[in-house]
Amino acid sequence: MSCTVVVTDTQPGPRIHEPVTFTVHSELDGDLWLARTPGGERVLCQRLTAGAQPGRTNFVAVLSFQGSTEFTLIGPVEDTGAGIRALDPREPDAFARLDTGYFDLELCTGTAQGTGSSKWGIRHFRSLHEGVDLLPSGNNAIGGFYGPFFTPENGLINPPEHTTVEIEVVERGPVLHHYRMHGTVPDGLLDELKGKTFSIDWRFTHGTPYFNRRYRVDDFQIVVNGRSVTNKITVGDEFEGGRGQLVFDRFESYADTHYRSGDPYAEELVAMVTDTLATSESESSRFKEFRAQLDGDMTAAHWDLYWRLFCAWEQALDHDEIRSRLAHVRAAAHVRADVPGRAWTHATGPVDVSAVPDATIFPGPASKTAEFHTGTKRAMVWWTSAPSGAFQIVQRRESGWVNWGSNGENECPELPVGVEIKTAYGLFADTWRTVADQLAGPPTVHIRG
Repeated sequence: MSCTVVVTDTQPGPRIHEPVTFTVHSELDGDLWLARTPGGERVLCQRLTAGAQPGRTNFVAVLSFQGSTEFTLIGPVEDTGAGIRALDPREPDAFARLDTGYFDLELCTGTAQGTGSSKWGIRHFRSLHEGVDLLPSGNNAIGGFYGPFFTPENGLINPPEHTTVEIEVVERGPVLHHYRMHGTVPDGLLDELKGKTFSIDWRFTHGTPYFNRRYRVDDFQIVVNGRSVTNKITVGDEFEGGRGQLVFDRFESYADTHYRSGDPYAEELVAMVTDTLATSESESSRFKEFRAQLDGDMTAAHWDLYWRLFCAWEQALDHDEIRSRLAHVRAAAHVRADVPGRAWTHATGPVDVSAVPDATIFPGPASKTAEFHTGTKRAMVWWTSAPSGAFQIVQRRESGWVNWGSNGENECPELPVGVEIKTAYGLFADTWRTVADQLAGPPTVHIRG
């Protein structure tokens, strides 16, 4: 069997280990096939098992090129030992720690113990060329799926710390690792959100400076922030640099950034934490533990602690007290968010998020966004196949916590379920728009012969 795969790119700039999938109209055996470019370069092609159809064979390869290239299938080949490698895990709930040839990352299943280190998702993440772990403590994660399910209003804390996931191996070879997480959202206080399941697909390819994911959730409809929300979720990526340090110190949207600064909801929540610690008559042992933990600098505390006090799962407060106190928080925050003096800002350049009130901004709709560090030039770039209606961006120096979340104010989720997310990372703060354009516009592929 011999066929030539022609790859054409209309975007400027070089492609670095760009994943390319193609279909041969014949049933071919062998997990790996060798191909060669006209210049004699080897291309390793991994046969895909998911979605196989009679009379067809699907492959994936990664290519570095600019403009266009082509390669011809030669024949089956034994595993060469090159490609994605498994590493020794760091966390006890690690499902896979991978050296992708570009990233060293660890995918975890979570432990449902209600702490920062309980989270499922990517809990360690670094590029091999830089060697800096953006999640060194393991107490935060990339890829969390939050609102409207994991929110105080639903009696569950913001991060998905109260459930675990099972991980299915969809594809695992030297070119591509494709994993699918399966989970069930624990029932909270809101009837509309009970009995829901979710799945998340993660795709990592060899040497590629980005990874893919897609979230699916059972249909739901609920009111958040006074608005009807149908099948929209908050996806959150967290990063940490330690107190006083930020791994990213700027945010920017592709076509200027329209945002409101400050977080009245968080301010009201912190105020209610203080009031609750001083006035609640709860006698639970859990409440006494939280009172001891939160007796200090609130801005430097792990953000999850604010939510955990009002979490039904924690049983620090009874359900009626949770509902009553959070109803006050929401009502006050809704008013403060939309008072006339809280204007929208139009920024034509990067936003210094840590310099605004609460080190938080809420940008408007976008499909291409970036957070980066002005000194090191490290940048994280997100492209979503449909725009998120809003974002919450936090860059808090006191704790070193940085967040990219697909939600608007007052926990209102804004990313449509089923959207593809491509996330790139590297030292390209000055060229991130080119990277975003490449994420949005993959090369075209056709078979000749």
